[in-house]
Amino acid sequence: MSFYFSALILAFALSFLGFGIFISVKIFNFPDITTDGSYTLGAAITAVMLVNNVSPLLAILFSFVAGSIAGSFTGLITTKLKIEPLLSGILMMTALYSINLLIMQKSNIPLSNNNNIFAFIFNESTIANQLLLLIVMAFSTLILLVTLLKTDFGLVLRASGNSKEMMEAMGVDTDKIKIIGLSLSNGLTALSGCLVVQYQGFCDINMGIGIVILGLGSVMISESILKFFEINSLWWRLLGVIIGTIIFRFILAFALSIGLDPVYLKLITALMVLLVVGLPGLKKS
Repeated sequence: MSFYFSALILAFALSFLGFGIFISVKIFNFPDITTDGSYTLGAAITAVMLVNNVSPLLAILFSFVAGSIAGSFTGLITTKLKIEPLLSGILMMTALYSINLLIMQKSNIPLSNNNNIFAFIFNESTIANQLLLLIVMAFSTLILLVTLLKTDFGLVLRASGNSKEMMEAMGVDTDKIKIIGLSLSNGLTALSGCLVVQYQGFCDINMGIGIVILGLGSVMISESILKFFEINSLWWRLLGVIIGTIIFRFILAFALSIGLDPVYLKLITALMVLLVVGLPGLKKS
């Protein structure tokens, strides 16, 4: 059962990554590889701050801000320098690897079990406390995102991703909107890295490699489920991100519980995403 409790806690921590991927991929149709670097950026900043006895609340704030800055640079590269979105993300991800290493000063930072947001809030970092706090944070973020995306600014944000030409004809600066959207997306991704590193108790320079696939898989699973039930409301789509992340993590936990070598986890992850993304096309064929 420990596999499944860990999977559930990680799922809620990684749901922020799912929210970020949802904004970049589903709203802006932007395959943002910056995710791999901004996730580690949030983790690296958190680890360094906690080692130096800085408040975990400040670590969360700084991680979100740093991720947002990284995302805004990706937006600037693609909108102002007219570089393809995929290449822009790759360039920023590559730069962030060195930046993260510069922040950490070494490839791995261990953390004390008593120096994290869970112990800070509850005075004790138990499984129940970890799960409760992450559930509250995930659903609070869900409510905030739904509220934001239903405001006038949120409607502009969504419309700019769906119909850039129409919004430009209406006088909207779509480049600025895209930069803001990518900034928010990577801020949430960095927040996910911040929470995961506090749960697992260490930060590693390579922890973000391939993490974009996990986030994309969670989003695609949720979208496939909602499409099957013909549900298209914004509330359910964002709630689906959490559900998709839980399903994804439970499948990986099941693989580990039956004795699968952890070496194959990345392969299983890639195959799962391939299956979810490829099945609709095969069905049509």
